[in-house]
Amino acid sequence: MMNYSKYLGSNKSDEKYTPHYAVLPIIKYLPPKAKVWCPFDTGHSEFVLALKDYKFNVVHSHIYTGQDFFKYEPERWDIIVSNPPFTDKVRIFERCLSFGKPFALLMSNFWLNDSAPCRLFKEKGLELLLFDKRVQYNDQNRVPFSSSYFCHKLLPKQIIFESLTIEKK
Repeated sequence: MMNYSKYLGSNKSDEKYTPHYAVLPIIKYLPPKAKVWCPFDTGHSEFVLALKDYKFNVVHSHIYTGQDFFKYEPERWDIIVSNPPFTDKVRIFERCLSFGKPFALLMSNFWLNDSAPCRLFKEKGLELLLFDKRVQYNDQNRVPFSSSYFCHKLLPKQIIFESLTIEKK
């Protein structure tokens, strides 16, 4: 089994910071009273900040604070929303599906070229929230991939298209 904390420390490309505008499209699909777990986030994450701005009860955790997603689970939560490390995505989705609860994970669409989503979601139901523009992570202007929210038990239909309003700082 891979040591996630060692791995993340050695793969800086996995630490992509999601801009505020990319969090907003998923908020309208979250149940208003849900306790949201952001398992790959610190208190300064745009996910945590935006969800709190919209009055969600948020619990966050991060490997850097000693809360390894593969070993840690908060006492109470209803839904997962986050941008997980890209490289360990199969194990992350397996764990998310094992909870049997709704989730929305912002991921690169490159993953749709892999057989893993077909295998993982064949009997479970994959929902996609697709964007009309690319999310510009880490304030970069030329991100070479598009992203979507890969969801389970959350969206009102299997595929939803949303417009992103990109905020420039």
